Amino acid sequence: MDIQAVIREQVSSHPVVLYMKGTPQFPQCGFSATATQILKACGVTDFFSVNVLENPEIREGVKQFANWPTIPQLYVQGQFVGGADIMRELYQSGELQKLLNAAA
Repeated sequence: MDIQAVIREQVSSHPVVLYMKGTPQFPQCGFSATATQILKACGVTDFFSVNVLENPEIREGVKQFANWPTIPQLYVQGQFVGGADIMRELYQSGELQKLLNAAA
């Protein structure tokens, strides 16, 4: 299976997916830590995370998948939401909570 198919399978088979550097317990960059904290603040305790540092193919492939150059990347119900800055904006406006509640 090619890497784009792997990513497509991951985002379509889990309601909330976060591609990040590190793990939710041990984020390896500030943006990934912020993304994890935002999800927790929204009440999302169980989400599928992918540590892109463990797989260079996924690290590059996910950038192409969403046509988005940075990591972390959040997907909800198979749809690309954005990175840490967009997550922060959506959280502050209340939109992220609505999106995540619909996915629960």
